[in-house]
Amino acid sequence: MPPWPPCLQPSLATARRATAFSFSSSRNTRLSSSSSPASVCASSGDHAHEQQGDNEEQSLVVVGGGAAGVYASIRAKTLAPRLNVVVVEKGRFLSKVKVSGGGRCNVTNGHHLEPMGLATNYPRGNKELRGSFFSAHGPQDTMRWFTDHGVELKTEDDGRVFPVTDNSASVVDCLLNEARRLGVSLQAGKAVSSASVTQHGKFVLKVEKRTADLVDYINANYVLVATGSSQQGYSIAAQLGHSIISPVPSLFTFKVTDKRLADLAGVSFPVVKAKLKLDGIQKSVPELTQAGPMLVTHWGLSGPVVLRLSAWGARELNQCSYKGKLMVDFIPDIHIDDVKHILFRYKDQHAKHKVSNTFPMEFGLVKRFWRFLLEQESLNGDVHWASMPNNHLNAIALRLKQWVFEVVGKGQFKDEFVTAGGVPISEISLGTMESKKQPNLFFAGEILNVDGVTGGFNFQNAWTGGYIAGTSIARLALATNLQEPQSFFQLEGS
Repeated sequence: MPPWPPCLQPSLATARRATAFSFSSSRNTRLSSSSSPASVCASSGDHAHEQQGDNEEQSLVVVGGGAAGVYASIRAKTLAPRLNVVVVEKGRFLSKVKVSGGGRCNVTNGHHLEPMGLATNYPRGNKELRGSFFSAHGPQDTMRWFTDHGVELKTEDDGRVFPVTDNSASVVDCLLNEARRLGVSLQAGKAVSSASVTQHGKFVLKVEKRTADLVDYINANYVLVATGSSQQGYSIAAQLGHSIISPVPSLFTFKVTDKRLADLAGVSFPVVKAKLKLDGIQKSVPELTQAGPMLVTHWGLSGPVVLRLSAWGARELNQCSYKGKLMVDFIPDIHIDDVKHILFRYKDQHAKHKVSNTFPMEFGLVKRFWRFLLEQESLNGDVHWASMPNNHLNAIALRLKQWVFEVVGKGQFKDEFVTAGGVPISEISLGTMESKKQPNLFFAGEILNVDGVTGGFNFQNAWTGGYIAGTSIARLALATNLQEPQSFFQLEGS
């Protein structure tokens, strides 16, 4: 296979301090750089290069160094080794991967492997993702990729997949090392502040270094925007013709008014059933009833069941200023009539025991919560079970089956886990992740109006979108530059 021609290297002009934007690969190639969009677009040297067509070396700029961006860069560089690939990240690479899952990194979900079932875990995108999206690269493909690259994984009882090291560094190091091995240029501390397209269809990106007064203007044949919920990505998308669905927080905890609840901070419940009711929201949303583990925090309620409710109700909660009622069934597997029967029977069998010290083990509760329940019902826990009136037992049963909490806001985290909103899915082709508005522009990850519930689903969206985008860009680059047709067909089996 003949080598590709040398990369574009037009002369630099200086408006403010400007430096060449270089690749760090062993081939020592670099993307073209200039002092302003006008000089980039109007330069006779650039114009001559753009007219070369098949003789031009292809370049990809990935904006955003998160899961989707880095994964896409690896895929593109793997399939098209001569494609110049640079990833521009304004902060630290894979920072969200590093802190996810309590620092363990919930790579994907191992219980939802079939595309149709997998798609149901995405409040935004569940209908669109039921097609071929996850068939292209699903959870099993993701797990196989990491295993093949030295990261041993484990699937926990709830389906969440983690590295066996229980350390997200295993995932971060794997991705960054593979990107560097392939020759991907990783540029941290730099932000793409604007984007435009020349009359010849080449992208011009303005890149600013955060820690110094440096500005570069970069030419690229392909651009992948994978900036997550950053305003940077929304701005670039809008500049290139896309609309933006207003972003709102998703996957957050609930702040609850009852200050006495703070005494239970740290108490968890393996399974509760919770229903969210919001003022002014008339339509029925079945997904606003969820079952799963719940955790009491210093400010309110958290855990998978609450996070799922916040995801499915993200838009409605935003409309209601994050106020509503949360009805919790603490023992969903036991009918209320059976709860009453258990309490009456326990009263007969433990007549001489204090109510605060003993309670039916069938409920699966901890003593701290049981005593809190008695306080909420203004019941004296020092009395014996024999002295407990049946109407009080009925009240306890009702409280256990339908405890109403007043939600007054989001939890106290400054940065939300996930954001709902972004570029509409209708404006891209999911089969390629390419924009329908601008050729050779691609999107992947959370910048799209796609978000999943907790459990590894948001990362799977990133891996799948990055994989598809990287594959599509590599195919375009190979089709444009390679002289040997069989190489493109070989790619089809990759």
